[in-house]
Amino acid sequence: MNDPRFPQLTQRQISQLKQFGKIEYFANDTVVFDINVLKYDFFVVLQGEIKILDPSFEERVIATHNKGEFSGDSGMLSDRGSQFRGVAKKDTELLRITPEKLKEAIAKHSGLSDLLLNTFLQRQDAILNEYVGGIKLVGSGNSKEAYTIRDFMDKNYIWYNFLDTDQSDEATDLLQSFELGERDLPIVICNGGHLHKKPSLDEVARFSGVLMNFEDKIFDLLVIGAGPAGLAASVYASSEGLSVVTIDSSAPGGQAGKSSKIENYLGFPTGISGRDLANKAYLQAQKFGCNISIPHSAKKIEHTGEHFILYASNDKVVKAKALMAATGAEYRQLDIDNIDKFEGSGVYYSATGMNTTACKDELVGVVGGGNSAGQAALFLADYAAEVHIILRGDDLGSKMSDYLVQRIEAAPNIHVIMNSQVVELIGGHHLESLVLEDKQGTRTPMSITNLFTFIGAKPCTEWLEGVVATDEKGFVCTGPGIKEEDLYKCDIYPRRKPQSLETSIPGFFAVGDVRKGSVKRVASAVGEGSMAVSQVHQFLSELKARHSSN
Repeated sequence: MNDPRFPQLTQRQISQLKQFGKIEYFANDTVVFDINVLKYDFFVVLQGEIKILDPSFEERVIATHNKGEFSGDSGMLSDRGSQFRGVAKKDTELLRITPEKLKEAIAKHSGLSDLLLNTFLQRQDAILNEYVGGIKLVGSGNSKEAYTIRDFMDKNYIWYNFLDTDQSDEATDLLQSFELGERDLPIVICNGGHLHKKPSLDEVARFSGVLMNFEDKIFDLLVIGAGPAGLAASVYASSEGLSVVTIDSSAPGGQAGKSSKIENYLGFPTGISGRDLANKAYLQAQKFGCNISIPHSAKKIEHTGEHFILYASNDKVVKAKALMAATGAEYRQLDIDNIDKFEGSGVYYSATGMNTTACKDELVGVVGGGNSAGQAALFLADYAAEVHIILRGDDLGSKMSDYLVQRIEAAPNIHVIMNSQVVELIGGHHLESLVLEDKQGTRTPMSITNLFTFIGAKPCTEWLEGVVATDEKGFVCTGPGIKEEDLYKCDIYPRRKPQSLETSIPGFFAVGDVRKGSVKRVASAVGEGSMAVSQVHQFLSELKARHSSN
């Protein structure tokens, strides 16, 4: 049976690819791409072979590409660095294609696109799940700072190896060899050997290539937020020929990306994790030419009369004719004084594979009654001794889908505690126990060591304060129902009511959980994101017509 990670191109496919590259001959062993190189080239083997090596493990051979096979992975569609070294062996002839030209080939040839993208996804999955290696992260398993970096790398599909200083001899030896101590943690060691002490997420994003550089021009559309709504808008807008930039403050997926398994999303009868759904959408948007850069947080918006200017973190300035807010909502903190101390070391806002080791055979708590809480409880129940769902109300099914309620009721190690809330967290470096309080004021201590909280989503609209009309909770108002006095007063636009997903400013749209009146479901967010693109086209047509009349 052929390995799907190493398919052979047909002669017709090779001929198609030759239009986008150049043929090179290597008389001797030659490094054709190296570890950590950003925007590395794609190669098709016409004769000979390419050895794929992992220098961090004494040049171990990861794979060999033979005649008709090709190198590369999904990192080629962004600015991510190469994770391995590619060596063309003696007497090898290759077709070299730059990442920009590869994107052109993918856009123009459907059959090639399907083959390459499927292969890239298979290779990414194999690298993340079958091989130990990549960027080294050294830190304590109880460190909030180390957890934040792990969470970022995990959700952005960055290949890394976490060395826990509390358990790993290799971590201790590394610290000694670099003459470093606990005060320097966490540290990140890149594949090229470069060491970074206490790096920010911006630094991690930059040296891993998640933070993209893109042209300084006026784009047709800037999408702010890469959750389901933002990614859907990115896919549809870029596939319809618009020039699109999408930014996000943390990772593709938004709140949906934190869901361990979504089973009621159309087309996935066996379910799909929010993380995998987001990753495929992220790749799909890039396939159509969308520029996606992470992490960028929106800070301030200006309007010149011709286009919008967004000032973002990392000193990035993006100009676009139309904007789309898809920043979603985030879960609120529990109202407990010392909760900051335990975030990342016992208190979490998503449940992923990264949490399973710490939860093994432990008592776990899940706060919340929505679908995300239900999915997390079922996922964690496969590892924990017991999972306790903690509800302030008395009806598990009031906000949770029935299929989740039924599974929770059938799970022998999931227990639902109603009419209660967490009032106290106890522990040293890590959560050791907590105290619940019921409506009668009775307090009950519980030996819960890992607490996952999914309560009270609030809109991520701080950056929009005073810019567009919002309701009393901060959700963005859209559509013809916006009050006349709240509409943007500007002579450059014709006087008209906003389109259904347009805010109080013409050309500024809002979709998904950030929008007032939205349905908090993945499918509806995807629907809004895709539907809004037709309204963006309408606005851009107005803009063009106004320029023509002038």
